[in-house]
Amino acid sequence: MTHPLIAREGWLVLLAAFAAALIATWLVGWWSIPFWIWAVFALQFFRDPARVPPMDADAVIAPADGRVVVVEKVRDEYLDREALKISVFMNVFNVHSNKSPVDGEVKGVWYTPGSFVNADLDKASTENERNAIHIATPRGDVTSVQIAGLIARRILCYVRTGDQLARGQRYGFIRFGSRVDVYLPATARAEVSIGQKVTGGRTILARW
Repeated sequence: MTHPLIAREGWLVLLAAFAAALIATWLVGWWSIPFWIWAVFALQFFRDPARVPPMDADAVIAPADGRVVVVEKVRDEYLDREALKISVFMNVFNVHSNKSPVDGEVKGVWYTPGSFVNADLDKASTENERNAIHIATPRGDVTSVQIAGLIARRILCYVRTGDQLARGQRYGFIRFGSRVDVYLPATARAEVSIGQKVTGGRTILARW
């Protein structure tokens, strides 16, 4: 199956943006520039390049493009366990397609309504709207949590309990600035540090 270069979530937005820009150009000429800026921004936001994940058996890969903002041992509230948490913050210029960090079976999906504070803040993990999936693997359990941000107003998740996911497989999308938290067994070893930029579907977050 051919991988679309532009995420399907953005097709209607882009159609409307470029149609508005063309109409504005016809009606007001150079005053249409703000419409073209918005159209170009939307085009870069909804880009969704294909990625080939590393196939190392012990690798957990980044579920999103962005910057690492958390690497710490915490309590995973979804599976009630001690875990290694690694969080990736996506700004509006990052690719917002979310990918499975591991191969495994979806054992649970939890949606939690909430607020929309800056996703760069720690409290976003517990206060913001979010959607978590539990992925079971032979090496252990992984919780991947999509979190809405200050501007983001919609989390899209396309998997259900019982689905099989392959490492790097696209499973969701978050619109306009957000975050993904990954909870791993406490014995996992982080391969990234705070402030590091990562590429979804390609960068190795941790090994276990």
